[in-house]
Amino acid sequence: MKTVLNNIKGDKVIWAVVFLLSIFSVLAVYSSTGTLAYRYQSGNTEYYLIKHLGILLLGFVLMFIAHMIKYKYYARISQLALFISVPLLAYTLMFGTNVNEASRWYTLPLINLTFQPSDFAKLALIIYVARLLAKKQNVIDDFRRGFLPIILPVFLITALILPANFSTAAMIFITCLVLMFIGRVRFRYILALVGLGIVSMVLLLVVLAYSPKLGGRIGTWQNRIENFRSDDSEGNYQVEQAKIAIANGGITGKMPGNSTQKNFLPHPYSDFIFAIIIEEYGLIGGTIVVLLYLVLFFRSIKIVIHSPRNFAAFLTFGVTFSLVFQAMINMMVAVNIIPVTGQTLPLISMGGTSIWFTSISIGIILSVSREIEEEQEKVKEKESKQKSKKEEAPEYVIA
Repeated sequence: MKTVLNNIKGDKVIWAVVFLLSIFSVLAVYSSTGTLAYRYQSGNTEYYLIKHLGILLLGFVLMFIAHMIKYKYYARISQLALFISVPLLAYTLMFGTNVNEASRWYTLPLINLTFQPSDFAKLALIIYVARLLAKKQNVIDDFRRGFLPIILPVFLITALILPANFSTAAMIFITCLVLMFIGRVRFRYILALVGLGIVSMVLLLVVLAYSPKLGGRIGTWQNRIENFRSDDSEGNYQVEQAKIAIANGGITGKMPGNSTQKNFLPHPYSDFIFAIIIEEYGLIGGTIVVLLYLVLFFRSIKIVIHSPRNFAAFLTFGVTFSLVFQAMINMMVAVNIIPVTGQTLPLISMGGTSIWFTSISIGIILSVSREIEEEQEKVKEKESKQKSKKEEAPEYVIA
């Protein structure tokens, strides 16, 4: 145990944030999976607890491994990962496992494990964009040499994700735009890209509206937006139950395990787990969760500021922004600020591969932090040696 603790490097505050979020995750998932256990596991409520603990434990292992790898290697890995993502997304879109009228899932042969390729593609794309931004800083103002090579893979990946998962595609697109802004891409290029994205989206909606067979998820998107704008309680069933949960929680909450709305919310352990946290831990608990994500963001910004190389800075910012952005979207849905998106709460919602990819993402941030700390230690050691040499040097007195 001591050996493992001695090998844990990187920002200790981020490690603490991950540990605290994991505690919230275990408590909230155990509380909110009671109905699921009675429906599918004959009332064995410990089944999902043990399964979730196993997933989190493997997530910590992946995080530890990721943080031990030098961050510069992720630039090379992203090239291969992006190359794999394109056919994987295309195959999933056409032949993937269909859940809720969307082909988002790919079932791995032999082990029968399902995962969303969009999680894999999102991480690969962010690292790849960070790599290109760092590599092309000298020609970043050039449209053909600096901008096009960056935006083409972004368009390709988001186009493959969009038909089955609009919210994830939009999140990836926005994350890449913000990353390009940080990477000093010309603002007029970004504005033109936003305009092109809006026009493309409008054209897509028009085509799908007049071609029902090609529509896919268009009906779901339309219903979610219309339900958000209306006061129809039947159409807003999920949101209404989440509001009741939040109202029941008050300031201090009903205490762990005492949630009643977990029996009425369709997905209390994933999409609306934040509402369950507020019901059981109150406004205090909900505020703590929000602050934990903000601490993660600001500690990562500190890493960005101290990063010695462009790739390290862009990589850390892109991965962190993606995680915190997703968390904020999930929490805004739970409190009815934006329409339902289906995004999970990173490191808290019950899941498998989504938790693992989140763990790898945090491991990458810690990898950058670890190397910064090591470089700072080397500088201190060098200064200490120079100082000791000066003190040991004999003084000559000239008579």
